[in-house]
Amino acid sequence: MTVHFIGAGPGAADLLTLRGAQLIRTSEVCVYAGTYVQHALQHCGPDAELVDSQHLNLDAIIDVLVTAHRAGKDVARLCSGDPSIYSAVAEQTRRLDAAGVPWDITPGVPAYAAAAALIGKELTVPEVAQSVVLTRAQRDSTQMPPTEVLENFAATRATLVLHLAIRRTRELAERLIPDYGPNCPVVVVANATQPSEQILRGTLADIGEQVEAVGLTQAAVILVGWALAAEDFVESHLYASRSGRVTDPE
Repeated sequence: MTVHFIGAGPGAADLLTLRGAQLIRTSEVCVYAGTYVQHALQHCGPDAELVDSQHLNLDAIIDVLVTAHRAGKDVARLCSGDPSIYSAVAEQTRRLDAAGVPWDITPGVPAYAAAAALIGKELTVPEVAQSVVLTRAQRDSTQMPPTEVLENFAATRATLVLHLAIRRTRELAERLIPDYGPNCPVVVVANATQPSEQILRGTLADIGEQVEAVGLTQAAVILVGWALAAEDFVESHLYASRSGRVTDPE
């Protein structure tokens, strides 16, 4: 049988792909992190075995997946947001390969995309920012590669999306000011699309104080960049008319 890694989205139960919802519904075992993805459990079948992984280490999680496979059961392994970033899928699939357990991946709505939608902003604005950097802070977690220090990304002035960084907001903002300036717009979205959703809008100069004032400590993304406030910008060539004809982008 198969282990299905499924992007469970940012929080709302209906922000799942149709494929993801169907796989959850038909899997006999559902492994989920109770801290983040309980919303998706309503898609589980009435007889599904539910396993909360928030207190399990990697060995224990793999044991659950392998045991289910050997019992002839499909597993829905729910990942918050999208499995392509910060999901630990790489570690799990490596071990499943070693155990001879088949697996597949179904994408989901990432938290940064949900955050951008909530604030009604495009993160790539013509001649303002054409790149989005998805990165994280490092404190008690695994180390960042030496070439991926925050200042290297800041030098590009691209739109930054900081994950797993909310407890260090003030420090990170101070490190970004030399490249973006103190008035650079910042938006923090916590628990996107969930009932406990919070949105803070500010600048690099004041966002740290705002975050500390409301006591945010987890489940938040930090968006930084001038694209968040762009108004006077050129129009994209995407829908430009040339010789009276709408052209496809290059």
